[in-house]
Amino acid sequence: MKFFFHNKKPKDECAVFGIYNHKDAAGLTALGLHALQHRGQDSTGIVTSDIKNFFAHRGMGQVSEVFSESSVINKLKGEISIGHNRYGTTGESALKNVQPLFSELNFGGVAIAHNGNLTNTQKLKKQLIDSGAIFQSTSDTEVVLHLLSTAKGEFLDRLIYSLQSINGAYSFLLMTKNSLVGVRDPFGIRPLVLGKLGDSYVLSSESCGLDIIGAKLVRDVEPGEIIIIQNNKVKSIKPFKKTQLRPCLFEYIYFSRPDSIFEGKNVYDVRKKIGHQLANENLSDKELVDIVIPIPDSGNASALGFAEKIKKKFEFGIIRNHYTGRTFIQDSNSIRHLAVKLKHNPNIASLKNKNIALIDDSIVRGTTSIKIVEMLRNSGVKKIHMRIASPPVKFPCYYGIDTPTKKELLASRYTIKEIRDYIGVDSLKFISLNGIYKALGFQNGRDKNKPKFTDHYFSGDYPVELIDQKSGTQPSQLSLLIEAK
Repeated sequence: MKFFFHNKKPKDECAVFGIYNHKDAAGLTALGLHALQHRGQDSTGIVTSDIKNFFAHRGMGQVSEVFSESSVINKLKGEISIGHNRYGTTGESALKNVQPLFSELNFGGVAIAHNGNLTNTQKLKKQLIDSGAIFQSTSDTEVVLHLLSTAKGEFLDRLIYSLQSINGAYSFLLMTKNSLVGVRDPFGIRPLVLGKLGDSYVLSSESCGLDIIGAKLVRDVEPGEIIIIQNNKVKSIKPFKKTQLRPCLFEYIYFSRPDSIFEGKNVYDVRKKIGHQLANENLSDKELVDIVIPIPDSGNASALGFAEKIKKKFEFGIIRNHYTGRTFIQDSNSIRHLAVKLKHNPNIASLKNKNIALIDDSIVRGTTSIKIVEMLRNSGVKKIHMRIASPPVKFPCYYGIDTPTKKELLASRYTIKEIRDYIGVDSLKFISLNGIYKALGFQNGRDKNKPKFTDHYFSGDYPVELIDQKSGTQPSQLSLLIEAK
């Protein structure tokens, strides 16, 4: 028997990237996807158009594996391109689900790439199957292609009809033979930005995807906005009833790359400010700890902010190996305890005989935290005061983030004291939800009546109705968070 050793963090579903009017469209798309690799590692794909024909290459694995040969890129002709990195949350991890999906419909070919999750997939799928639709994949994204096929009118009319039929959190890129289209859900839960590179236009899940190709960030695509790029012009329409912008709070805490700009805020700066606020809520730690160390990499910026505020030395007490990928380990009691060292190893010289503040971005199931704490104890650490740069994660996500079920979430079942004892630290504290809002510039904290972010992980407040989940027909969530018990 074998098992996956994988980090117990929530995983974002996907990344999307598209470019219009560039002679190296496919190559630039591959670079953009490489910069967005952190958002999905299962599979990747690119579809291009030269106005007359579509060209596609998709495969299982990371961008550097699937697009390792220049000959592959050279075959992807055309000046319009969309690409996708997938971390599956719905549907099987199989080639048939690799995006972008493509279909030759009665009005022409359409390719589609999707970051997020639809919450009424099963309801729509049943209706479509009853009317004769045949599904080729198990991805919720295919539902949109079938809706486009059954709608009437021009492409834009069909798209608006399709979008008005779905519920969920999403950023879509669609490509016809001569246009590139970007769509963001009415609450703006999932990110999408517009960029410019000379005479070319770019759409990307994050601004770091623009940076790698030298494109300039123009702006975030607005909630409920459809961007149509055609004939070298950008057109914007907003067919939905206006709703309040509520981007995903976890983008700032964990998902987005630190160098990205999300809704006008640098993610690294936000994480440092979260560290400042975490320290403000625990100022007595100045007397308890000698050094501050992060669990890398996601805890780095918050740990730096925490150390600045309490005026203690910041140290890389844990060194991360970035080259592990997904690793199979034989299910053997003799080596199972070594699994955590595939990614993390203690820097003993910095740790021995020290009282430490250990900073991480979140605790989900706690399994990895236990192993890291044990590793630190064995390295001669005297006391471990664990501080978490997010509130307790009590509720699962149905908006395109792979989280465990509620019963598997540690904070949904146990008190903070019980979690402290379970993990084996001397003390454990989480930043408050109001504290996160303050770090983001809202000095009065969270407005319960009009929260500024999608923060259901902590609050249980889901802004988009969970239609499939309530009916008991929620699609199975693919999880790569399996670990030895």
